[in-house]
Amino acid sequence: MSVDTGRIPEWIPQGARVLDLGCGEGHLLAELQTTRAIQGLGLELDPEKIATCLRRGLNVVQQDLNQGLSNFKANQFDTIIMTQTLQAIRRPDTLLDDMLRVGREAIVTFPNFAHVKNRIQLGIFGHMPVNPQLPNPWYDTPNIHLSTFDDFEALCDQLKIQILNRDTSNLSGQRSWLGTVWPNLFGEVAVYRLTKEH
Repeated sequence: MSVDTGRIPEWIPQGARVLDLGCGEGHLLAELQTTRAIQGLGLELDPEKIATCLRRGLNVVQQDLNQGLSNFKANQFDTIIMTQTLQAIRRPDTLLDDMLRVGREAIVTFPNFAHVKNRIQLGIFGHMPVNPQLPNPWYDTPNIHLSTFDDFEALCDQLKIQILNRDTSNLSGQRSWLGTVWPNLFGEVAVYRLTKEH
């Protein structure tokens, strides 16, 4: 599993109903089926990734997340997961609300644009960051809404979303005291566990 998904299994109850948004080739879904015995469904747009999921025996549906989750009922799932996809969605605020209508909890991961390395590249060198965290040049990136941890938490407050847990690390999965004390400056990726009163 990738760095940002390493903490997720701890937050998934045994046998939970899980919806994975932008599930890719299904690595996380497969891991959760093995370790947590989940009832899982993935949503993915890319036909090749869907084919890979199906070959692995995973349940997956082709769907554009920009169209929302209106085809699902309220509280249909225990947990909705979205890893490294929020920043590529046209309206992240709307989708977050929809996730917490369909699921009792949501787990979201994304890169932190306010990390010190990005600030240095932008502030000193004067160009958009290109690094292992944000590997694509500005004109060829799927990321359309880069945000910081502070921005995300302000959005959660605005949407009346409760943050149950937050875990930050660098790209190697290592946690540091600097990242704990100043996560918005020294955390490269974050995993948030969220809920909302229904």
